[in-house]
Amino acid sequence: MTDQAAAAESDTPDIPGRPTSASRTTLSHIMTQADTNLLGTVHGGVIMKLVDDAAGAVAGRHSGGPAVTASMDEMAFLEPVRVGDLVHVKAQVNWTGRTSMEVGVRVLAERWNESTPATQVGSAYLVFAAVDADGKPRRVPPVLPETEKDERRYQEAQIRRTHRLARRRAIVELREKRAAEGLDD
Repeated sequence: MTDQAAAAESDTPDIPGRPTSASRTTLSHIMTQADTNLLGTVHGGVIMKLVDDAAGAVAGRHSGGPAVTASMDEMAFLEPVRVGDLVHVKAQVNWTGRTSMEVGVRVLAERWNESTPATQVGSAYLVFAAVDADGKPRRVPPVLPETEKDERRYQEAQIRRTHRLARRRAIVELREKRAAEGLDD
C-alpha cells in the first residue's frame, strides 16, 4: 500500500479501501449519423456524455452508491471521431478524498469493421461527490493504487485537486474584493 493510500485509509478507518481495479470499467458505443455535428464528425457533446456516463459508473461502483458529477476538467479532444467508429471509454478512480473522488477517462476509437488498433481520441478528469438518499455528501472508501501507473495517477490527481482548490479560492477572493470596491453589482 502506498503512503498516500495508507494516510487516506487512516482518515477513514471504518471504510476499507478499494483497489483501483475494483471499479475500473469500459463503455463502448458505435457512433451513428445521429451523433454528428455540422462538420460531419461526432459532436463533442456526445463524447462528453459517454465520458460522464463511464465516469459515473466507476464513481458509483467505487463509492458503493450514488455519486454525482461535481466538475469536469481537462477534457481534451485529440482526434476527430467519425460515423462508424467504435468508441471505447475507459475510466478508473485516480484519487479519493473524504466524500469526493477523481475519475480519469481515456477515449479510444477504432473503425467498427476493421481490425486496426484503437487510437486515443480524447481524455478527461472528472470529480464526483458521493451522495446519500437525501443528496447529502457521504464518505467514500479510499482508493488503493495497485501499480506504478496507478500511483502516478494518484499523485497527479492530488496536484489537480490542489490547483482546482487554489483557482476556486482566487476567484472567490477576487469577487469579494471587487464587491467591496463596488465594482460588481
